[in-house]
Amino acid sequence: MTKIFLIISLLSVQLFYSQEVVDLKVENNRKTDTPLDLNKKQIELYNGRFSQFVAALKSSDRKRMESLLSDNAKKVVTDAVYTKLGTEINTTRKMEIIKMGYKPLLDGNTYPMIQYKYADDKAVDPKEVITVVFENDGKILGIKPFKKTK
Repeated sequence: MTKIFLIISLLSVQLFYSQEVVDLKVENNRKTDTPLDLNKKQIELYNGRFSQFVAALKSSDRKRMESLLSDNAKKVVTDAVYTKLGTEINTTRKMEIIKMGYKPLLDGNTYPMIQYKYADDKAVDPKEVITVVFENDGKILGIKPFKKTK
């Protein structure tokens, strides 16, 4: 009998001390005032900057590549990253745009993004895709080459 009374008292104490959330406010610092697509002027600017970066990558011009990167990207890019980009991106093949828009990042902001594929890849679902994220002023924030493996 005492065990039953102890169990009931423990359960009732938990029930009486439970709290009900009356007013809950969720903060969201994501900016939603960005348009869904890039305009023609932005596409030309970003595409031109990426083309300049690929040309600098082809000639291994480190200073030119650094001038096209944003300040945040310069902090984390090392020689190993430039070497890896040089091996991952084929600079002799022509690229074309397959997708453009805005990409949300972990900091809560959305940035312009363009995805490229190689022009000679005629598949509906390309095997190699290069995603480039830009800052609004045209500086490159990040480049991510992606190869599909089967």
